[in-house]
Amino acid sequence: MDQYGYLGIALLIAIENVFPPIPSELILTFGGFMTTYTSMNRWIVVLFATFGSVIGACILYGVGLLLPVEKLELLVDRWGHILGLKRSDIKRAEGWFEKKGTSTIFFCRFIPLIRSLISIPAGMAKMHMGKFLLYTTIGTFIWNIVLVFLGAFAGSKWNTIVHYMDLYSNISVAIMAVIAVGVLIWFVKKRKKSI
Repeated sequence: MDQYGYLGIALLIAIENVFPPIPSELILTFGGFMTTYTSMNRWIVVLFATFGSVIGACILYGVGLLLPVEKLELLVDRWGHILGLKRSDIKRAEGWFEKKGTSTIFFCRFIPLIRSLISIPAGMAKMHMGKFLLYTTIGTFIWNIVLVFLGAFAGSKWNTIVHYMDLYSNISVAIMAVIAVGVLIWFVKKRKKSI
């Protein structure tokens, strides 16, 4: 970051979006810290981080566009019986994404790991690109403001924020896993009743 400045931040965040295991929490809080002892401006860090995030999200949206629903349907035809999935479930999921996609894109920008991966189903559902960009930009802008300013506020203790963000990430992932398992159990039971 010190060597490449704002462009380095944009590049790191774009990479973080495409390869989610790289934590944005680390990049953004350290970027905030950098504003306390260099000439970097917090708001410009936020803007470049948001730009990088949107670029990464667009790449994953493109991946989703390249994954045709037909191939997903073929996978469901072959392996869906294991989870009780049918082709109609894919259509239902698409319909749900069309109705609730904008709020899903926005709120998922605050959930670790999901924050990046949500762009793929948006592409698969062929979500309107303007809406996708708007909600992605707003959500990531808010996320970036919080982390950059927390890093600046913490100063040299910015890594403390990273510790708490790791805790937040772990709790979020655990909650999402519990919800996913709950939905899966409910879905399988519902399928068995309808058979």
